[in-house]
Amino acid sequence: MSARENILRRIRSQSGREGTTTDAERAAAREHIAKHTRGPLPSIAQGDPVERFVAECARVKTSVEQLASGQDVPKAAAQYLAQNALPQRAVGWSALAGLDWQGAGIQFEDRLANKDDLVGVTDCFCAIGETGTLLLLSSPTTPKLHALLPETHICVVSRSRIVTCVEDAFALLRKERGELPRATFFVSGPSRTADIEQTIVIGAHGPYRVHVLLVP
Repeated sequence: MSARENILRRIRSQSGREGTTTDAERAAAREHIAKHTRGPLPSIAQGDPVERFVAECARVKTSVEQLASGQDVPKAAAQYLAQNALPQRAVGWSALAGLDWQGAGIQFEDRLANKDDLVGVTDCFCAIGETGTLLLLSSPTTPKLHALLPETHICVVSRSRIVTCVEDAFALLRKERGELPRATFFVSGPSRTADIEQTIVIGAHGPYRVHVLLVP
C-alpha cells in the first residue's frame, strides 16, 4: 500500500467507513460535481480575459511580451535573456524543443532542471485572466522543476488558452483531462514572501523573474 493510500485509508476509517473507495462512491462524487451549481462570477467575467490577464500580470510583476507567431519564441527569449544579462542557455519542456533555439543563439536542453540552471522554459495548461496566473500540470513530460527551480521562468502562453477565472480553469481541466494529475500548481508572478518584518523579498521560494511570451 502506498503512503497516499494509507493516509486515505486512515481518513476513511475515522469517518466510519471501511475498505477502499468503491466505484459507486466515485460515480456519486462525480455526479455531485457535475450537478453542483456554479457560484457567482466576478465582475471581470464580462471583459476580455486576455486584456485582463496582461493587466494582472503587470500587477503581480510578471512581464509579458506579445508575439506574432509561436516561431518567434526563441528570438524573443534570447532578447529577454540579453536584456537581463542572463546566459543564452535554458532547460525546458519537450514540447518546446522543436523550436529553432539554436538559430536564436540559445543552448536549449530537454532534460530535468538542476540547481545550476538559471533559466527554465515551459508552456502551461491554461492561464487565468482574473489573477494573471499560470496553471501548470505535472507529468513526465512537464516536470514542475523547470518552473520552480531556475531563477528565471519563461512561459509560453497561447491566447486561446486564457480563461476568465479560476472556475473556468478547473472546468477546462475536467473537460479535457477528466482526472486531475498528480499535481497542479499555480504561478502568479515571481516567488515572494513577507515573513520577516513584513518586508517583501522576491525569489524566496522560487523564481526571481516570470516572463510570459504570449502567442496567437
